[in-house]
Amino acid sequence: QVQLVESGGGAVQAGGSLRLTCTASGDLDTRSYWGWFRQAPGKGREGIAQINSDGSTYYADSVKDRFTISQGAAKKSAHLQMNRLRSDDSAIYYCAAGLTSPIWTRLQSSAYNFWGQGTQVTVSS
Repeated sequence: QVQLVESGGGAVQAGGSLRLTCTASGDLDTRSYWGWFRQAPGKGREGIAQINSDGSTYYADSVKDRFTISQGAAKKSAHLQMNRLRSDDSAIYYCAAGLTSPIWTRLQSSAYNFWGQGTQVTVSS
């Protein structure tokens, strides 16, 4: 059984930075890809960053050039470095891991098998 746990959320002022970490426990295949999603109040879940086992990454336009996704050394964790945060980045952030979906689907929730419980990020202006 795979479980994902996020950490690193919190409150920050606009222009600041946060680093989120997602750690997997259990038997997660090291070929898995990872994704970060977020959901703001009253909005749907948005895929914002994704990394594959070969290190290739993809970003939503809303976070490109501000956020960076990376994997831990043993591929059992993923990180999201968030810089130049804005008030519209405030949301609950979720990490996810998957194994079987095509690469062009991996900013979609349906591509993922395992999810963390979410961590709150609040950016004040």
